[in-house]
Amino acid sequence: MYGNDRIYKKVEIIGVSKNGIEAAIQAAVQKAGETLENLSWFEVEEVHGHVGTDGKVSEYQVVLKAAFQLKQ
Repeated sequence: MYGNDRIYKKVEIIGVSKNGIEAAIQAAVQKAGETLENLSWFEVEEVHGHVGTDGKVSEYQVVLKAAFQLKQ
């Protein structure tokens, strides 16, 4: 497989979790893997969060690009 010509497409997705940045990434990648064939890699583009009324981080939001290989 590697060494052969291949083409990928990247899509932007956003993962959200109350349990941290890694959990938000895992949620996004897991869902993308359920809906996209040949999911291959991801790039974290942005990290955002929401601050609750108590002044603590209440939610993590991670914008990432996920790439999947196109069928040949």
